Amino acid sequence: MGIGKRLATLPTKEQKTKQLTSELLVLNHKLPARVWLPTAAFDHHVVRVPHTQAVVLNSKDKAPYIIYVEVLECGSFETSAIPVRIHETRIRSARSADNLLPECVGITAEQRAGSFSTVPNYDNDDEAWAVDDIGELQVELPEGHTSSSDNISQFSVDSITSTESKEPIFIAAGDIRRRLSENLAHTPTTFRKDPEDPSAVALKEPWQEKVRRIREGSPYGHLPNWRLLSVIVKCGDDLRQELLAFQVLSQLQSIWEQERVPLWIKPYKILVMSSDSGMIEPVLNAVSLHQVRKQSQLSLLDYFLQEHGSYTTEAFLTAQRNFVESCAGYSLICYLLQVKDRHNGNILLDSEGHIIHIDFGFILSSSPRNLGFETSAFKLTSEFVDVMGGLDGDMFNYYKVLMLQGLIAARKHMEKVVQIVEIMQQGSHLPCFHGSSTIRYLKERFHMSLTEEQLQVLVEQMVDGSMRSITTKLYDGFQYFTNGIM
Repeated sequence: MGIGKRLATLPTKEQKTKQLTSELLVLNHKLPARVWLPTAAFDHHVVRVPHTQAVVLNSKDKAPYIIYVEVLECGSFETSAIPVRIHETRIRSARSADNLLPECVGITAEQRAGSFSTVPNYDNDDEAWAVDDIGELQVELPEGHTSSSDNISQFSVDSITSTESKEPIFIAAGDIRRRLSENLAHTPTTFRKDPEDPSAVALKEPWQEKVRRIREGSPYGHLPNWRLLSVIVKCGDDLRQELLAFQVLSQLQSIWEQERVPLWIKPYKILVMSSDSGMIEPVLNAVSLHQVRKQSQLSLLDYFLQEHGSYTTEAFLTAQRNFVESCAGYSLICYLLQVKDRHNGNILLDSEGHIIHIDFGFILSSSPRNLGFETSAFKLTSEFVDVMGGLDGDMFNYYKVLMLQGLIAARKHMEKVVQIVEIMQQGSHLPCFHGSSTIRYLKERFHMSLTEEQLQVLVEQMVDGSMRSITTKLYDGFQYFTNGIM
């Protein structure tokens, strides 16, 4: 939390990233220790935080960041012995090349070297970034140097803490190049490095790949009880509303499972640590729609085709179904909880085609300053409808059927949902309880008095209204560009 507050004072993403890397490097000197991540589901001790892997996330004025945390699973956090520190004496040549790629992705070696001057009493810069320089070095080799055995590049990478003798290690540059290109060949589309958005590359990397890569570069990676966890650290935000949203989502998820409605949502764990700080469980293998659009320069449908294959392939059809089932789930969530501020930075797309809404800062009775214009029940853009196969397609009808079934199921168990909100409202000053009618309006959205036929009409109207809000936006844009009418 201390790191997060210090990062928030720095003006640019690049400076924040540098500072984060340096701070975590210092933190690593205190590990392993009897410390743990409370978001994990099993007992463990933290042994290492790979500092070059952490990234600052997108946020206008704050500095939320994501860290990856190496832990050793243990019988009891309280009583099991703390793991012994293993010094990072040298890169084992057998492991090194696999480890290079994303190490070089974060920030350049020169930038990183500079960043260490901010750490007090840290006097040995070159050792801290020699690992990352390997990638740069092999890239700069002249064209003639391709054979793997005759040119040997010499690297000596020693521990920051070790006083052992410094023997050089030899790795063939051609071998590194070959293994780097193999690494690139087997991954799904990767994202380019973007200084404005450093997290895009890190979040796009498949989780299993990241685990394998970090494990191979870790001095603790050979241990059978080694695990990798990740967590988002947030400072300057009250996460109690997020926690309320998590509880309601979990309740609705279990209701839909119980009623056998195949809606898909992903409640992610929230740990409130104070009135303005906490931790969030990251959604794995997911990037925001904003990042997808910016990085791929494709429409959502074309991106689906690129990632999953052509229309008739099983992979595309599965991803399309996942998209529809998650869209229907989150459309109902957005309607019931009145989730606002739904821009493309707050909607994630995972590698299986599901969408996941994040950031429930504006729910129930609160909406962003001066933004009363999100009148539609939920966000349903023409791009979403295109992925579903268009307005006349079977999958779009399936989407509406799912919403109807989901609303009928939720209605059966309305009290379970309302209770959670009522309990949180007692004595609360959260903005989502602004005004006195929050609970009454929430109950009204379940439409207890309507027949199922009337509910069906309501769902049609909501979908239609959300679609129409697209057409008015398009029309407004058209008016503005052609006639200059705002």
